[in-house]
Parts: sequence; structure tokens; C-alpha cells
Amino acid sequence: MKKNYIAIDLGAESGRGIIGSFDGNKLAIEEIHRFPTHNTIIFNHRFWNLLSLFEEVKKIISIAKNYGEIAGIGVTTWGVDCGFIGENNLILSNPFHYRDERTNGIMEEVFQIISKERIFKETGIQFMPLNTLFQLYATKKEFPYLLDNCKTLLFMPDLFNFLLTGEKFCEYTITTTSQMYNSLATGQNKAPRGNWCFGILEQLDIKTDFLPQVISPGTLFGNITKKLQEEIGVGQIPVFAVCCHDTASAVVGTPGKEEEKWAYLSSGTWSLLGVEITDPIINDKVLEYNFTNEGGFGGSIRFLKNIMGLWILQECKKEWDKLEKTYKYEELVEMAKNETPFYSFIDVNNADFLYPGNMVEKIKNYCKKTGQKVPEDISQITRVILESLAMEYRYVLEKLEEIIGYEIETLHIVGGGSKNSLLSQFASSATKKIVITGPSEATSIGNILIQVLAKREIKDIYQIREIIRNSFPLIVFRPENTELWDENYEKYLKLKEFHYGL
Repeated sequence: MKKNYIAIDLGAESGRGIIGSFDGNKLAIEEIHRFPTHNTIIFNHRFWNLLSLFEEVKKIISIAKNYGEIAGIGVTTWGVDCGFIGENNLILSNPFHYRDERTNGIMEEVFQIISKERIFKETGIQFMPLNTLFQLYATKKEFPYLLDNCKTLLFMPDLFNFLLTGEKFCEYTITTTSQMYNSLATGQNKAPRGNWCFGILEQLDIKTDFLPQVISPGTLFGNITKKLQEEIGVGQIPVFAVCCHDTASAVVGTPGKEEEKWAYLSSGTWSLLGVEITDPIINDKVLEYNFTNEGGFGGSIRFLKNIMGLWILQECKKEWDKLEKTYKYEELVEMAKNETPFYSFIDVNNADFLYPGNMVEKIKNYCKKTGQKVPEDISQITRVILESLAMEYRYVLEKLEEIIGYEIETLHIVGGGSKNSLLSQFASSATKKIVITGPSEATSIGNILIQVLAKREIKDIYQIREIIRNSFPLIVFRPENTELWDENYEKYLKLKEFHYGL
């Protein structure tokens, strides 16, 4: 008998509701609602519009009830951002957006108080100014009363789980993105492993009494509240703590085989490239290359690197849509196919491209500063972005192989970016790896199948991935023109050396 599950997947650009129907062997999914993830600037700061997003969540459930009985709900979002809950469950502020510029220069201030090396040794997390640790320090400086009056800190998916159920917990995979959690507990397959980094927070004069219990993916959060049941017109629906960080669910939804040496690339607003391992890797090389150890399903570790991703193209598209006709991403990709290859490159991880606004001009200025030809046409700029992403994939993959000590055979690209066939071919040619793309909704698929596992209808992660391979089409890309890519990769490396002095 088929059972229906809801995956609520909130990404940095858009959110969607997916309904999944599992018959015991195969999973079928259908998108039932899509919407922009609303954020706005109020005076000098950028916030997520929490209440409008929650209205969209309720709309998903309302639509899903027409498909029959709902066996469960799971929520996934981006990492690091959080909300502050005060007395009597009052939300004290709209959550700050991770691209809010209040964290500019904050890492350097924190390192004056506590060393970068100590933070890394305890957390194993990649340093970025948007990490929760630095967000909290910036908030303490400008809005200390928010922290003073906060009774419970919840990360974004935990916040939505709270609004659905009234229960306040932090889920393990989302918590580990914060750079405030130590996942170095001994013993394998224990989740949640580790504990909050109380000492680091106390040294930064950030209180710790608002940090809740951390729970494992696959834990029942609770049922939706009676108020919501009445409002939406549904009965009791269980809400599960899945892998609430969207990348963690996407890794669960990656159809890699146990016997393969494979890596994943979760491709969307961000590109996250890494491998699934048993225990964190904490050493000088990991710190130097700025890799990260984030929590995964079953106490595993997602050892990966954050790459800026399709965010740069998304920002360019916003500008082009205002000036000319509105382009679909598929049209931009098709236009880029006919442009000059290897015209110029950008270092996609450069800080110039982190914050919103004037992205086209930032790309042109970067090319000018680094002595390259300056792309002018929409199609040429698109190709520059996609080729630069592929070159960065190779750069990161080489560093990854150096750290883990073995060669990756297959790169699985999942997420919305897996539908970009030109970027997938570029990735295969640049890295000289077999690339397998799909499923594009890996996050929602991983979300749903963890709910099914929580109900003990499937037994483990290996069965999850077998179900995915049997349920969804996968596309294989093989390297092309590798000599030409090798030649231009040398130019790309010189560009990185020129700009960063690495």
C-alpha cells in the first residue's frame, strides 16, 4: 500500500513542496508547490521573511492533503542561519540572512580573542564569515538585547519544525554547519555525536543557556499542533527530523554504490563537493585548504568544500531580467554553448562574489584586474561562469584526493544544477572523471526516504540508495577535449596564484 510523505525543501533562491509516494520498492515524487524564498532588506540589514515562508509551508500541507493520507513531513533548508525564541515562544526577530553584510571583518575580530587554530581543532568546520559563530558575534555587537532575551536558539529548519509542532530541538546535521559544535566524539555511527563548543562561546562572551538538545536525523519531532490541524483541515501528521541541512539530505539522496570510490557535488546556489566518511579529518592540510567536516546521516561526516556555485549566475540573471527580456536558465545555457571557449576565468570563491548586487560589473572588474579579456555579452559571461565553476571543481577535487589519499572514480552531481547539461559536461572534461547526474531533487528524495526509514519500512542507507537507482533516471557524462582543458587549467591555476598568492 502506497504511503505519501511531504518533503519541504527551502533553498536560498526558491522553496518547494514535494510529495513522495513509496510502494515498498520504488519512490515516485511530484512537485506540488513552488515559491521564491522571500528575503528583504530593512534599513541596513537583510532578513528572511519567516512568516511569509511559513504561510507557504502551510500551503504545501493544504495541497498535499488532497493526495490522501500523509504519513510524515520533513523540512530541509540551507545552513548557518538561525532564529531567536524569547519568553512564551515569541520569535524575537526575523532571522538574519547569511549574506547580510554585518559579518564583514568579524572573523578577524574573533581571531583576536580566540585563535583560528583552536576553533578549527574543536569544530573541523570551514571558515566563512557567514558561519553562525560569526553571525552571533556580530549580533552581540550590534543587537545584544536579541541574545540577552533569547531563551532558545533554533536553526532555520528547526525553526520551521518548531512552528509546526511547538517542539524545540536542533537537528544534528544542521547544527554542525554552525562552527559551534564539536563532532569529534569517538565511536562510529553514533548520532548525534559530540556536543556544543561551550568553551569557545563563553570565551567570546556569548551565552550558552539558549542552546537546545541536539537530536539525530530519523527522530520523530512530534505531530503538527492542533491549531494547525484545525486551520489546514487535517488530522495528526508526524513531523520527522530528517537530515535537516539540505546538503545532508542531498548526500543521502546520492545514488553512489558502496563498492565505488565516488564523490558528490550538490549543485545549486552553492556547489558542495565532497565525500562521505566515518570520522572527521582534522589536520593542518584541511585547515590550509579550508575543507569542512559536517554531520551526515547515521553519525557519518560529510567532508567537503563549499564552492560559490550557481549563485553568481543567479545574480547576473536578476540584472539581465531587469534590463532586457526575461531569460530562462535553459536559454542562457543554450546561448553559452556557441560562445568562445576559455575566453577568461573568474575565481568563483573570491570574496567579491559573496554578496548580492552588481554581479555583472563585479565579473568584468575581476577580469580587468587580473589582466584578462573582459566579457561583455550575456552569453559569453554565462560561459565564463560555467567554465570557471568546472575549473574550480577540478581544483577542489585535486585537493580532496590529496587529503583523503585515494583517487575518486565517479563524481555524482545532484540537485537543481544537475539539470545543466553544459556544466555537467564541463565538469567531466575539466576533472577527467565520469560524471553521473541526477536526481535533481536529491534533497527531497533523501528527506522522504529518511522518513520512510524512521517508520522502519526500509532498513539502512544502502537500501535508500538502491531504491533511488531503481526509481530515477541517471545521465552519464564522459570527458571530452581533455588536453584543451588541461592547457587552460594551467592558466586557471596561475590566476588563483596571482590573486591569492597561494
